[in-house]
Amino acid sequence: MNQENQTSETITEPEVPITIVVAGPEHAEFAEDICLMIEDSAKARKTGIAKRSPEYIIKKLNNGDAVIALQGKKLAGFCYIETWSHGQYVANSGLIVNPDMRKGGLGREIKIKAFNLARDKYPYAKVFGITTSLAVMKINTELGYKPVTFSELTPDDAFWQGCSSCPNYDILQRNEHKMCLCTGMLAPSKMEEMPYDLSRMIINDLAQNNGSI
Repeated sequence: MNQENQTSETITEPEVPITIVVAGPEHAEFAEDICLMIEDSAKARKTGIAKRSPEYIIKKLNNGDAVIALQGKKLAGFCYIETWSHGQYVANSGLIVNPDMRKGGLGREIKIKAFNLARDKYPYAKVFGITTSLAVMKINTELGYKPVTFSELTPDDAFWQGCSSCPNYDILQRNEHKMCLCTGMLAPSKMEEMPYDLSRMIINDLAQNNGSI
């Protein structure tokens, strides 16, 4: 009697792709999870990300002032934008990545999406941020940010009050908002950069045409 060897195959389900989109009211169900992830991230870093309520996050979603990353119905990451000093400055805030999805460049992709959203919605506003994260500093540098003193950032008291949940807030207060452990970074507004982009296009065209017009 012949016996047939039977081999079993393990079928691996294809991994659900991660999508990064401008957030809207349809993402309100994730507001509480976003707040918890922001708080957990701040605790892990032992530095400050301003605590936010679900109601605050929902307001950002309703205004289209946020970027969300999803893997199916699972929250993968988030970042929102805020304007300060009557629209003269705009900041990307609350950048978070699901701990299970780190080390793959997702934070960089979310940051780029939020940066472009900020510049498109508020083209006359300078984009700034403060951070202790080396990874964020590297991404910011790629996007055109430069390290600056705090005096070049928004003087809006409401922004600096948002640092009050940080364990290093007393350092900021003692230095009258002039320095802390964070590094201040500033990028030009979209309108400020347009002349540079135009000049670069002209130079590239001249180079391709061997200097002739």
